[in-house]
Amino acid sequence: MSQQRPIPLKVLRQYVKKQIYVRLKDGSEYVGTLLATDSTMNLVMDDTKLIGGNGKQVLAHLGKALIRGSMIEYISFNPELAAEEALIK
Repeated sequence: MSQQRPIPLKVLRQYVKKQIYVRLKDGSEYVGTLLATDSTMNLVMDDTKLIGGNGKQVLAHLGKALIRGSMIEYISFNPELAAEEALIK
């Protein structure tokens, strides 16, 4: 009997080497290039930026970052739109 991966992980893995937006449970928001993910949705990102303000303000350039899957509130595959909408709320 083969184990199937949950559909969200399959979708997430399709975005390796593409830019994503990540919002954490503490409210912090990041944009960067997804390098890798695992079965617990831990993310390794490159060219990572901590964003704030109106969604276009870069608060910090982090470079490579590891984001723990249990801390993720949501992930968007359209970083510009997601950041703007998240900060309007």
